[in-house]
Amino acid sequence: MDPTPAQPQSHHASHDREIESLAEFDEVVSARGTLAHYRVQAVDLTARTDALMSVDTTGSVFLGCPMDPEAAARVRAAGALVFPPIPGLPFDPYRALVYSPDDLYSSLDEGYEATPDALAYAWFQQTKADGDVFASMLRAIHDDAVSDAVDELLAGARVVGVMGGHAMARGTDAYAGAARLGRELTRAGFTVATGGGPGAMEAANLGAYAAPYGDRMLEEALRVLAKAPSFTPSITDWARAAFEVRQRWPQGGASVGIPTWFYGHEPPNAFAAHIAKYFANATREDGLLARSNAGVVFLPGAAGTVQEIFDNATPNYYESRGEPTPMVLVDRAHWTERLPAWPLLTSLAAGRPMERRIALVDRIEKAPEALKRLGG
Repeated sequence: MDPTPAQPQSHHASHDREIESLAEFDEVVSARGTLAHYRVQAVDLTARTDALMSVDTTGSVFLGCPMDPEAAARVRAAGALVFPPIPGLPFDPYRALVYSPDDLYSSLDEGYEATPDALAYAWFQQTKADGDVFASMLRAIHDDAVSDAVDELLAGARVVGVMGGHAMARGTDAYAGAARLGRELTRAGFTVATGGGPGAMEAANLGAYAAPYGDRMLEEALRVLAKAPSFTPSITDWARAAFEVRQRWPQGGASVGIPTWFYGHEPPNAFAAHIAKYFANATREDGLLARSNAGVVFLPGAAGTVQEIFDNATPNYYESRGEPTPMVLVDRAHWTERLPAWPLLTSLAAGRPMERRIALVDRIEKAPEALKRLGG
């Protein structure tokens, strides 16, 4: 018997048995009358003691769910695994959903240093080198939970990654061009995904945010943001300018940012509606590229962008993720003279299927058409 068809069914069945909100919990208890073999993730169950004392919880797992001690004892005795909430952390390692800008920038009125994003980075700085297996376990659990959440978020989406450096300043032609790219890709039906940080990454997420509005909105937003060109010297001022734009135009388009606390000096941008932030940069980097199933646009950048080019080229070369996906490099002089990644990329691709999926364009305006052409 061929077991292959059962694999995707098993995957979807496991996601169908995840409970990630109190409303889902109530619905399952009411409709099914059992929690057996369910996974309940980061749901406050302190007001659901009666349900926990009465339903079957055989084989169920509770991840970071506050509950009455009597209820916790009962579900353990009935065969459930209970992973309790961890006190004193500036983040929830069991979180069920990706972050939003409001999640990470809560308390921005008190300055960036008071935000959950800054506090999580401070905790990471304190624990990353102390060799404490407990801290490293918490980081791993958190990052795995974020990966699960972003997989659910992007199921069925056509994702285009936009990569580029954090140094691209607001108020520049390059920043405006990256924003128009994000807008055009979003209007074409793609989901834009970036590294979630400042510079080119923010610009592409901003463009996606501007997509539902008329073209003038983006031009006005760019003027507002130019008041704080960079996240240095003040992340607080830089972030507040972004939230001013969001407040003036509150119904922005959705996109994804996938940043990391590993680069703590780079704050997340506020224009990605969904932020999958990681502690482990390698997990974040590979996950961002692997999820860009409709191709990747590489804007001018430095070492990080060069790394991303070849991190993406390797599975395309070996076809380890299936058919090669499009790769579009923007700015001929940058990628052939300043940082000559293009000659190496073309040498790698020669004679292989990926050769038909790479392109170098002079101007950012040509990137969407190249992406469509390479994607067939």
